[in-house]
Order: sequence, then structure tokens, then C-alpha cells
Amino acid sequence: MITVTAFKWVPPFARGLVRDLRVRWALEEAGIPYRTKLLDLGEQKGEENRALQPFGQVPGYIDDEVRLFESGAIVLHIGERCEALLPMDPAGRARAIAWLISALNSIEPMVQDLGGLSAFFANEEWAKLRRPSLEATVRTRLGELAAALGTKDYLDGRFTAGDLMMTTVLRIKRDVVEEVPPLRAYLARCEARPAFERALAAQLSDFEQR
Repeated sequence: MITVTAFKWVPPFARGLVRDLRVRWALEEAGIPYRTKLLDLGEQKGEENRALQPFGQVPGYIDDEVRLFESGAIVLHIGERCEALLPMDPAGRARAIAWLISALNSIEPMVQDLGGLSAFFANEEWAKLRRPSLEATVRTRLGELAAALGTKDYLDGRFTAGDLMMTTVLRIKRDVVEEVPPLRAYLARCEARPAFERALAAQLSDFEQR
């Protein structure tokens, strides 16, 4: 049985955003059962978890063959067993991987910075000065993403691991994302997938068990 590490509790604003959601969603798309190992806040920094996740974070992933950290690497590993996530044709597979990496490299860092600014530093003077330029940068990048999406339902025409990762990144600052109509529709479309709904419900359910 696959084991995924996740937090036992996080503040309400972070629920549905913790990165183990990406792994749960990939497993749901692949139809692969899993269990969670829930960590108390602070426990992720302990020696046992660092043996799996060197940076003291979640998620970690264990199956019969591998022990993995980093959500992108884990989703790609799961995708090796699921044609719905990574197409079998080489070109489609390469594009799916490219979109997954672009979500993590070209979109997430700036969206995460803006989200952190809003959640933790909104009243700080330096944050007030930084926010306009950061928002402008995020909006420019989201416009580029919307242009690449065009009129397609998904980034490469069909749902792949690239869409899975991009959706979880866009959810970090959905109020800004939803200002862009094509991305608002795209986000809603991806979140309507039954596998996403099951993954989100599972994460939220784990938080309620505390």
C-alpha cells in the first residue's frame, strides 16, 4: 500500500492548498489506493521524516519500490503508471512534463510570493510597497498562460499531469486568477474532475479527525 505523508492540522486558510493534495489527486486519477501518515506540526522537522523528506516538509511518498519527496517528482512517478496523467506517445508525454515543470518554475514562485504577502505580511510597510509590482508581474504571467491555453479545455488539449499541477498552483491565489476569464473557466473545469473532488475531500477529512 502506498503511504503519503501529510499534516494532521493546518490553519483554515491553508486547507485544500497543502501540497499532498497534488499526490492524492494523481493517485485518484490513476485509481491507485493509498493511506496517509499524518504528522503533527513540527513533527515534519524530526529525524524520521527528514530521512524521507530532507527539507522537513510534506508530502513524502513510499511505495514498494521507491521513497520519494517533492510533489512534482511524486506526480511524475505516479504518472508512469497512468496514461491519463502522462500520455503514451512521446511528444504528448514530453509536453505534459513541460507543463508540469512550468507550473512549478514559471508560475508557482511568484503566485506563492503574492499569496504569502497577503496571508502573513499584509500590514507590513515593505509588503505594501512590494505588492503593486508583484501583482503586475503575476497578472502578466497569468495573461501569458491564458494565451497559451487559448480556447482549449486543457493546456495540451487533454487533461494531463501538467494540468493537475497547474491547477494546484493557480488555487494558491485564486482571487487574482479568477480575474482572467479563460483561467477562471479552466480552474473550474479541472476542479470539477471527480478525482480532484475525492482528493480534496480526503485532505479536508484528515484535518477534521484531529
